[in-house]
Amino acid sequence: MVKRRGLYIVPTDRWYIERAVWLIAGGVLLASTTLAALVDPRLIVFVAITGLTSIGVAFTGFCPVGNVLHRFGLPGLLDDRTRPGFYFMATDRWYLERRIYVTVGVNITLGSILSVVHSPWWLAFTGFVGVAMVWFSATGFCILANYLYWIGCEPRLAPAASPASCPVPR
Repeated sequence: MVKRRGLYIVPTDRWYIERAVWLIAGGVLLASTTLAALVDPRLIVFVAITGLTSIGVAFTGFCPVGNVLHRFGLPGLLDDRTRPGFYFMATDRWYLERRIYVTVGVNITLGSILSVVHSPWWLAFTGFVGVAMVWFSATGFCILANYLYWIGCEPRLAPAASPASCPVPR
């Protein structure tokens, strides 16, 4: 395990596909969580869809929102340049930002299911993740990203920050 000091912060000097996706996904999470809490608990399905989409992006690289933003001309910093014409997030290795997609996806999907079958208080968790995603896109700081960075995961958005690769669980 490689321990690091300092903070991992993604670039916020310009807008790019991944940063915009975090903002949009966070907004969807906040809106869906609020609607599920105040209008109809079944609206939590939009949180689950966002979570499943995030898991899909982590494994396949295909991002529906990223492709719309790509069509509008926004550049991608994590894009797979071997697939011209469409936006695909690079899936050549499990770098820090890709691990964020899968972790967030699993957490909000489980939180949305638990809010329906166990307790509506799980909506607080999905709301927290939504706030964290909006905060991440605005400031470049993410608690999960920093945890992954501190345990040794290599970021792709700020490669100079970390020369080591992410440890593989056994």
